[in-house]
Amino acid sequence: MTASVPRSLSLDALERRLPGPAAAAAFRALRRYAQRGWRLYLVGGPVRDALLGRPVGDLDFAVAGDALALAAELQGELGGQWRIHTRFGTASGCIGGQRIDLAGARRERYPRPGALPQVAPGSIEDDLARRDFTINAMALPLAGARPRVVDYGGGRDDLAAGVLRILHPGSFADDPTRMLRAVRYEQRLGFRLDETTAAQLRQAVSDGLAGRVTGDRWRNELERVFAEERPIPALRRAAGLGLLAALHPALNAAGGLERLAAALSDAGPDAAGPDTAAGPGGASAADCLAALVCGMTPEEGEEVIRRLRLTKRQAGLVRDTIELRRLESDLSAAARCPSRLARLLEPLGETALAAWAKMGGNPTAAAAIRRYLAELRYVRPALRGGDLLALGAVPGPALGALLAQLRAARLDGRAQSVADERRLAAEWLNGAAD
Repeated sequence: MTASVPRSLSLDALERRLPGPAAAAAFRALRRYAQRGWRLYLVGGPVRDALLGRPVGDLDFAVAGDALALAAELQGELGGQWRIHTRFGTASGCIGGQRIDLAGARRERYPRPGALPQVAPGSIEDDLARRDFTINAMALPLAGARPRVVDYGGGRDDLAAGVLRILHPGSFADDPTRMLRAVRYEQRLGFRLDETTAAQLRQAVSDGLAGRVTGDRWRNELERVFAEERPIPALRRAAGLGLLAALHPALNAAGGLERLAAALSDAGPDAAGPDTAAGPGGASAADCLAALVCGMTPEEGEEVIRRLRLTKRQAGLVRDTIELRRLESDLSAAARCPSRLARLLEPLGETALAAWAKMGGNPTAAAAIRRYLAELRYVRPALRGGDLLALGAVPGPALGALLAQLRAARLDGRAQSVADERRLAAEWLNGAAD
């Protein structure tokens, strides 16, 4: 890949390409502050994407000065909700739904591999040198009409060549989560890891550096992969590099990703599951997590839950996915008995069911799950507890059991009307009385 990458950018043209009026208003305000003497830069991903002609999303700015004071002024002018991070000298704001990040230009030192950095004020050159990859280590001054891109690491050349390259040999040791970030950017942009970066990533995996990072930081990075437009290629790549197995040996993604990819390819772009948004590739975050864990034993699933410090909802998805694998033959056998199928599936979460319906290995079981999700779970008897009490039922567990019997009769077609339900209820109550 070889492309022409400009050395400078028009700030007026960039403003017109921002994602909405709130982003444009913040950008204009910061340009005014730059004209008043603030040394302000658009940095990182927004500069990369602008140079590539891609949509620009969240806005990251570096300030050679007091970022917190500037954030206070910007909040006074534009309002919004702001979070201040005094330790790092950063502020994150949400203005009209648009995220704005302000950070004082700083230098960093990592006391040990995988630790959070120790920071101190620095120059824009220091600030860019602390970043992960050359293509993310560029800055655009907000002064002037068409400023030149600040690029000390050769990011423009790497953009032109379609190469992803770390800034220095100790990058993965400083922050091992950059290994997963490398895969994410490589696949998103259609780039390739340069040979030295790829070799150092493999060495970092071999050296066990993944184990030096807390599980919640890895979980956050995985969630970013899941949120990509096309997460499956990135997860495949991470598996191929041994990175997923470095997080936990059971995360080998042996078959789940391939089955999910095949299912989505067959189903088209509208195959997203419930609750979790999916990109045009159709794979939701729940789909991706289910695909990674579907081959695990319950014991391995619990280990992964602990290692990655999964949320309660994510842990439930893992457990339900593993249980569905165990139940798959039973589901296939129950496909012709709706009430039995409902009893098997009702304890399990909707997101796990939707994911398994896509990637499960047994087509009969997958079809049964789809029928349950689309139809059977909504079936309820017309009679309620009060109706049954009027027919002679007594309060307590027996009442609940009678309602369950009526629902099973509805599911299996033995009761198709209120009259059918009354007849069956009366028969059961009379039989119980006898």
